[in-house]
Amino acid sequence: MAESFTPPAPSVRPAVLDDGPALAELDRSTWSTLHAVTPRPQPPYEPFFDDRHRPEDILVAEAVNTAGETAIAGYVRIVPPTPLACNAHVRQIQGLAVAGWARGRGMGRTLIRAACGAGRGQGANRITLRVLSHNAPARALYEAEGFTVEGVLPGEFFLGGRYVDDVMMGRTLSP
Repeated sequence: MAESFTPPAPSVRPAVLDDGPALAELDRSTWSTLHAVTPRPQPPYEPFFDDRHRPEDILVAEAVNTAGETAIAGYVRIVPPTPLACNAHVRQIQGLAVAGWARGRGMGRTLIRAACGAGRGQGANRITLRVLSHNAPARALYEAEGFTVEGVLPGEFFLGGRYVDDVMMGRTLSP
């Protein structure tokens, strides 16, 4: 009987500037109307990092890909939702992507847990996110990780010929 290979668990690290091209490619390859409210990216492509999307706001998951190489498997962006001091105790997930080859391996869950840990490490006691109502897989994952629906903006976006609700979710970050 042949032994089955179990790839090592993914590792999560802060992004570095050199990750920009790989993260931009990941963003383009995972673009979908299931989660994107912006049009499909077209050349010439904008850089992944800019004044609003900084490496220090991104956590990168690395894992062994189908070629047996360690590669970027996904990322999560976690930032303060506003610049206000009265809101400094909150972090918000503003982007999460998982490479096609890494799906079904717990990568999204790993990234969400890393984002919660990073938020706690930054002194936050709460984390929030927004997700499109028709993105059932993401909503199920967030709920499994303790997020609850805290509000719904009905018909907030017009995507693919129909109105889609914007669902706000959040959870407490326990110490």
